[in-house]
Amino acid sequence: MFKRTVAAFAQNVGKTIPPVKLGYKNMLKDPSKKYKPFAAVNIPHRQWPDNRITKAPRWLSTDLRDGNQSLPDPMSVEQKKEYFHKLIEIGFKEIEVSFPSASQTDFDFTRYAVENAPEDVSIQCLVQSREHLIKRTVEALSGAKRATVHTYLATSDMFRDIVFNMSKEEAIKKAVEATRLVRKLTKDDPSQSATLWTYQFSPETFSDTPVEFAVEICEAVKAAWEPTEENPIIFNLPATVEMSTPNNYADQIEYFSTHITEREKVCISTHAHNDRGCGVAASELGLLAGADRVEGCLFGNGERTGNVDLVTVALNMYTQGVSPNLDFSDINSVVEVVERCNKIPVSPRAPYGGDLVVCAFSGSHQDAIKKGFALQEKRRAQGEEEWRIPYLPLDPKDVGRDYEAVIRVNSQSGKGGAAWIILRSLGLDLPRNLQMEFSGVVQDKADSLGRELKSQEITELFKETYNYNDNIRSISLIDSNVVKEDKERRTLTGQVEINGQVYDIQGSGNGPLSALVDAMSNLLNVRLGIANYTEHALGSGSATQAASFIHLAYRRDSDNEKVYRWGVGVSEDVGDATTRAVFSAINTIIQSGDVSLPEKSTKASGSA
Repeated sequence: MFKRTVAAFAQNVGKTIPPVKLGYKNMLKDPSKKYKPFAAVNIPHRQWPDNRITKAPRWLSTDLRDGNQSLPDPMSVEQKKEYFHKLIEIGFKEIEVSFPSASQTDFDFTRYAVENAPEDVSIQCLVQSREHLIKRTVEALSGAKRATVHTYLATSDMFRDIVFNMSKEEAIKKAVEATRLVRKLTKDDPSQSATLWTYQFSPETFSDTPVEFAVEICEAVKAAWEPTEENPIIFNLPATVEMSTPNNYADQIEYFSTHITEREKVCISTHAHNDRGCGVAASELGLLAGADRVEGCLFGNGERTGNVDLVTVALNMYTQGVSPNLDFSDINSVVEVVERCNKIPVSPRAPYGGDLVVCAFSGSHQDAIKKGFALQEKRRAQGEEEWRIPYLPLDPKDVGRDYEAVIRVNSQSGKGGAAWIILRSLGLDLPRNLQMEFSGVVQDKADSLGRELKSQEITELFKETYNYNDNIRSISLIDSNVVKEDKERRTLTGQVEINGQVYDIQGSGNGPLSALVDAMSNLLNVRLGIANYTEHALGSGSATQAASFIHLAYRRDSDNEKVYRWGVGVSEDVGDATTRAVFSAINTIIQSGDVSLPEKSTKASGSA
């Protein structure tokens, strides 16, 4: 497609291109005539901007109810069971499982949840404020150790006027009647005493409800239920439709929190939808404003644009040093269950859980991460535990991911990316010049394939390109001996084998390495020079090895051009690692055809 576009463009070079017409069609040039700005709450001395989240809220997962009802293909009973147990495994103590009055399937699953929930997990069900539906819901929850009946009623002017044609007075009356019925059937019924009954009421849509009326109707509901400090009533204040910026939602929460009476007997719960893409921010600011509880779904499933993503809210706290009391140590298994049961993929860019969120392709990002890990290891060795890595606010290992996925390499990646892969796979901390050279090799390979390279492919490409540990041998060292001639000179004598033939070698230099390179120069009739040499320890303790890198320079026979070749050697012995690096480079030179092997042996075969 791109090539066709370029070809078409080339054909039109020099031709007149009609101007692009800019203007409005369906979108209005002045949208203020159609859409009115949100009417903010007047709080002249708001407190929430100065607050901080210092502890985990109560959490409620509504994946099995709000999340499930929004799926094009709702979960089967078996899928709901799998999801339910995963939620318990994560640590949710409050789970909204269904709308049991809606279908026999939901009723049956509610019974399963009641019979299989741990003693400290409360099962919650949603129901409309209608008598026969409430009775059916209580029937479904009967026998639970902990149960919450959740009723709701439209309180916003828009919903009351357009959907239900209900006055404020009628709304209050209906909400109180529903509350009294739930009370009669649950906590006031001696036959239900084995269950700890909690009541939740949602003024819907709270985000579009005058806050004064939201307080008024909730006061009436509270009086009808008569909560206690030990078992407070839950007022869920949903942003059923996200109407404005998160600060306005926080103002609404703070107003409610500071105006509802008997605040110690009230649990304020947020239920933010994501219509404006700000569900996480709204929930977090809602907690600052006084909310005690957060309702939502894993990875933000739900009606329209979804509910708030509980994974993000929880791990946002975690990365600020606050335990969320939810366990995402194996986030990949959570993603698998969510995708399998919802039949909707988790976005690769979903915060914390997406496949790509801990990955860096950019060269500058990769370089920063690589350096960050190097310093992190030094700090850890000194007893420091604070996590400080550029571009990674969360240690991937905390959520069950390894560091191999942190840096991924494609044609856009720089030297740091490929170097990181080699460091993680082979333990080799490549010299800067070698990093730069190898990144070009990797980019060329990625370009030729037209895709990202996998870690294993990069590792194999490195071994092949630099004849790692002298795996490909045209020439090998049999033995050698170094003699100290004076303070500055060393002489090396020895034998090498080429194609079954043994050759004597001799050279001199200011040390064993330079003497060996000189000896090989004499044998191959090419002047080899050491452009760069470095080494480092690999591993620790009894498993420590040495890694050596040598950069040899020489002039090619065919055109006398100066050429450089790297060699890499690893061994338990430093000297052996250096020798392997030298022969790694020399064998690469021979394989390239840049120099010629000697024609005949200077020593009879087998005479060594």
